[in-house]
Amino acid sequence: MNVFHKEYESCYILAVETSCDETSVAVVKDGKEVLSNLIASQVETHKAFGGVVPEVASRKHVENITLMLEEAVNKAGISLQDLSAVAVTQGPGLVGALLVGVVAATSLAMALNKPLIGTHHIAGHIYANRLVAELEYPCMALVVSGGHTELVYMKSEGSFEVIGRTRDDAVGEAYDKVARAIGFPYPGGPHVDRLALEAEEAVELPRVWLEPDSYDFSFSGLKSAVLNVVNQRKMRGEPVGEGAIARGFQESVVEVLVAKAIRAVNAFHAKQLLLCGGVAANRGLRRELERQCKEQGIKLIIPPFEYCTDNAAMIGAAAYLKWKERKFTALDMQAMPQFSLEDWSVQE
Repeated sequence: MNVFHKEYESCYILAVETSCDETSVAVVKDGKEVLSNLIASQVETHKAFGGVVPEVASRKHVENITLMLEEAVNKAGISLQDLSAVAVTQGPGLVGALLVGVVAATSLAMALNKPLIGTHHIAGHIYANRLVAELEYPCMALVVSGGHTELVYMKSEGSFEVIGRTRDDAVGEAYDKVARAIGFPYPGGPHVDRLALEAEEAVELPRVWLEPDSYDFSFSGLKSAVLNVVNQRKMRGEPVGEGAIARGFQESVVEVLVAKAIRAVNAFHAKQLLLCGGVAANRGLRRELERQCKEQGIKLIIPPFEYCTDNAAMIGAAAYLKWKERKFTALDMQAMPQFSLEDWSVQE
């Protein structure tokens, strides 16, 4: 019997995610039921450096990956032979970090004679939403993370068209830089979000809209405006006013993200808006999206916090798209740090 075509049985995908500084292994059943999802964070390791050090991240992945593969399968309550396929983040990401996952996954797939599915990291973030709700097409995804800020139109399942992207800093990157400017450690996003929600006043900061019909984003100018405010206050011997700066920055970011996302939903007649990526955990962004989507009657899906940041369950969910179409990856697969989401599309 061909192990690649057991269509009448449940599909168990072992998924591996090592694109940046989280080592994660999960087992996902039929693309939406998470049987295990283990995550080893490296935040405390990289905090001393003020950001992710690629070589250190790779070494930590090497230390963690073997034991996590075994534990994920045991926690799922299945055997290795029960697996239908092995999936791994192929890109984008840090090339050294990606290679650790790719080597581990391809080795396991070869040893077990199971198909391998190279998976796009951003497709994973998008399909994390399918772990909590059924997706309706066409839909629009707002992807916000430390390395990506994109609006992705999905005409059908597994079809991706990037209609807007950042022209400079990703939103999560901008949060970290602003946090550093006002005296908070890496990762800075949660600190800025907390301060913004607690502050009673806000520093007025610019909104970067770009061309009237553009769905692109730009955050470097906003970051520079924050640095100007901080430097001017320090030169005058005034209190920096961290809370007011954080609130002004967050209000500017959220206003632009929400406005462009909702405009895209209406222009493309999308049935749902999906919020995806690590910055989807930002409470200010979640609240404003929920408020405006409710006012306009837009169906909004936001995954729970554990599926916002990098995790392997989301990779298993996205890989299931390829499994259904029997589109597998060769065992000599290469890590692709600049992997195109549109090129990974299941549907042309």
